[in-house]
Amino acid sequence: MAAFLFFFLLSTFHSRIAAQQRPLNISLGSSLTPTGNSSSWLSPSGIFALGFYQQRNGYAVGIFLAGIPQKTAVWTANRDSPIFSSNVSLILSTDGRLILQQPEGQDITVVDPSESISSASMLDSGNFVLYNSDKEIIWQSFEHPTNSLLPRQQLIPGQELISSASETDDSRGIFRLVMQTDGNLVQYPVGAANGPENAYWVSKTFGDGPNVTLNLEDDGHLYLTNSSVNLVKNLSDGGHPKNKMIYLMKIDVDGIFRLYSYSVDQGRNWSIIWESSTDRCDPKGLCGFNGFCTKIDNLVDCKCLPGFQFVNQGNWRLGCERSFVTDSCNSTDSNVNYTIEFLENTVWEDNTFSMVNTGTREDCAKICLEDCNCEAAFFKDGQCKKQRLPLTYGKRETDSNIALVKVHKHATIDEGKNRKEEDRVYILKIGISLAVFGALISLFAGVYVHRNRARACKQVLGNGNVEFDKNVAPRAFTFAELEQATNEFREELGRGAFGTVYKGILPNSNKVVAVKKLEKGLAEGGEREFQNEISVIGKTHHRNLVQLLGYCLDGAKRLLVYEYMRNGSLEKILHKPENHPSWDERMKIACDIARGILYLHEECETQIIHCDIKPQNVLMDESRCAKISDFGLAKLLKNDQTRTYTGVRGTRGYVAPEWFRNLPVTVKADVYSFGIMLLEIICCRKSVDCTSPENEAILEEWANQCFEAGELYKLVGDEEVDDVRELERMIKIALWCIQEEPALRPSMKKVLLMLEGTGDIPIPPSLPSFSSLIRHANKHFKSKTRFDLLLEQDQIEPSHQARVEIFTRHEEFGIMLLEIICCRKSVECTSPENEAILEEWAYQCFEAGELYKLVGDQEVDDVREPERMIKIALWCIQEEPALRPSMKKVLLMLEGIVDIPIPPSLPSFSSAISL
Repeated sequence: MAAFLFFFLLSTFHSRIAAQQRPLNISLGSSLTPTGNSSSWLSPSGIFALGFYQQRNGYAVGIFLAGIPQKTAVWTANRDSPIFSSNVSLILSTDGRLILQQPEGQDITVVDPSESISSASMLDSGNFVLYNSDKEIIWQSFEHPTNSLLPRQQLIPGQELISSASETDDSRGIFRLVMQTDGNLVQYPVGAANGPENAYWVSKTFGDGPNVTLNLEDDGHLYLTNSSVNLVKNLSDGGHPKNKMIYLMKIDVDGIFRLYSYSVDQGRNWSIIWESSTDRCDPKGLCGFNGFCTKIDNLVDCKCLPGFQFVNQGNWRLGCERSFVTDSCNSTDSNVNYTIEFLENTVWEDNTFSMVNTGTREDCAKICLEDCNCEAAFFKDGQCKKQRLPLTYGKRETDSNIALVKVHKHATIDEGKNRKEEDRVYILKIGISLAVFGALISLFAGVYVHRNRARACKQVLGNGNVEFDKNVAPRAFTFAELEQATNEFREELGRGAFGTVYKGILPNSNKVVAVKKLEKGLAEGGEREFQNEISVIGKTHHRNLVQLLGYCLDGAKRLLVYEYMRNGSLEKILHKPENHPSWDERMKIACDIARGILYLHEECETQIIHCDIKPQNVLMDESRCAKISDFGLAKLLKNDQTRTYTGVRGTRGYVAPEWFRNLPVTVKADVYSFGIMLLEIICCRKSVDCTSPENEAILEEWANQCFEAGELYKLVGDEEVDDVRELERMIKIALWCIQEEPALRPSMKKVLLMLEGTGDIPIPPSLPSFSSLIRHANKHFKSKTRFDLLLEQDQIEPSHQARVEIFTRHEEFGIMLLEIICCRKSVECTSPENEAILEEWAYQCFEAGELYKLVGDQEVDDVREPERMIKIALWCIQEEPALRPSMKKVLLMLEGIVDIPIPPSLPSFSSAISL
């Protein structure tokens, strides 16, 4: 009987089309709890459900298959939130929001549609839908996939699926499947830029249209189509049974994406009917830096390079680190203390910095030993390719390179690992003993504290006049109070990205304060969100953070009250010759700032990414202690003010590269900004100085050049540094912090340890020199370059300055083609602002149908001809390299042999980036 009922339900599931369904409406005021009678909202047939499902030691919210024995999740909400406890509630609130309500703490928004919700439905397709008051769909889960696709669901251009962290943890993992706008379906590691060097599976459908989409049908047909609904490629042929079958496409924890089927007749397990790869070592990044993947009976295992050990034995993806301390290249014994370990049959990402033709692997080993910068090498067919660490994307492969790894002669490779395990066991035993003892102490202490608190509570309740505890949360001020305290905002202390700061004196305590009047891009209303963020900021207490004392929320007015910093900002101290701090003071300032950032990242109750670390946001108190300001404020801005097409936040010169590459932004963005600021602290100059010689104008590039040339004394000019090794150490820390790859940058905890002199610092990888790239570009076309823009930043709008981070990624021919068409330079500062950047203006004219503006008074016999040429140029300068056509295809388009589709929109640099 049960089987018959389930077959009946399943047949309903397979006759689904949204318009034909009679969804069960979920009305406002409905709620779910993980352990109550109502833990999920079912679809009409009971096949799918949205609600709570078990994850590790708690619960997650998502959509899952409820009609089969295994509750298989197909969509997860709030993937980066911690697992929820059993006392949380999922509520479709009466004011039209879908939220998670916790007994203690702020509400968590599950989805954020464009307008208020009136009702919701869980459909038999597996699609969860929200409606407005007119019964129109305003949000649906099918348009926001996480790690899976269901039949009739699509992955459209620009979307991606991200694997789960583990089989029991549906938070974001380390692999992604991207439907690129160039028509390719590609798999990458999370955090790696889109590009062939990071791809490990590609559909090879580039150029089949800018709107290629991944589709899954009811019969298991997995395929790609273009905007004309023409078949581009079959991944699985389809034609599988529909009746009593469920199909699911998923990017798995191991990085391979697979198509599964579930037969209700045959059992309880999912069957694989197609997979992107049968080699489980194919996914790049599985074993982290300096680790390589091996297979034993189709089971994967990760191993470390010789002389290395896992950062965390239980988490391969964190990679491996040296089991020995390296010597400085300045040491006279820097080479004699090392030997070479050979590792055969492995393949790695090739980042050769020098190649030498040699006879044997022993010759290659000798060459690497004699070069202090050589930390590893690849040898094959008589070629010795020198490498710097870390080595990436390693896996075992027969008949491949021999990897040569430089290790310390006294490194205890295997014994060290075993001893470390023994130490852990010993520490664990001691820890258990201490824990038992501590539990007993806590029990007695708890009884004592409880009794005392009970007495205190009685006293407070009896008093009736309780003063607000200033150490618990910021105080709420009225606007009138702060207007009086600042004498009608008379004395201005400074202006910043978030507003203007005024000096004030609180009337009751005569305490001097700084009142920040938030002005830029603040949301109307949003009182609860504002108060929640203030609560988070107010709970941060650290000697290296400027303390938030209070706030004002009065209609549209938002003000913050901070402790007053008598000595102003770090910028004033660093950039005025008469105020230059001593070397020891600079080291103290750097450590102070690092401690403050570390607290924000790892030690406060809610992790805070600052997003705007710079000297102007570091304030000095009367004892010259450095304190970070403006932390947590980025969240108080409107979304459209803080998120551009690149998601850029922060200040030019300090912004990490990942902001411009549409990569996930983590705490490592703050590490990058700190690295730039550390160079400024060391050198007492700005990161971009247009008055300096060209090769010194960009501080990080000049510092890297001086470091590689062994000429660090140039960075400090005439200043005397007692210990040159101290200067070298600080520069190395800064260069590690500003590595382009976020994973290469150290955590702030490690930065602080290095600043305090704990352990040696390895030689950082070389930084790319973008001014050399620009000089190369100038050989091909005479126009304003990224370096020109930097040098002219006093004459060019900030929006153009921000554009420099992206400028060099454009195809040179496309830029030059626009110059040929229009007979002008690519950047003309004398033109009106909307015409200054040629490629942006060209696209504006193209979209507006006003191409005649580009050619001015020139007579054109056939208007279609310049349109065709402009379209070719716009295809060539697409930001995504894979979208740009090959030169062969460009030539065919120029000769009129092939049709030219309308190019995708280009981001508008002058309007997109808010500085």
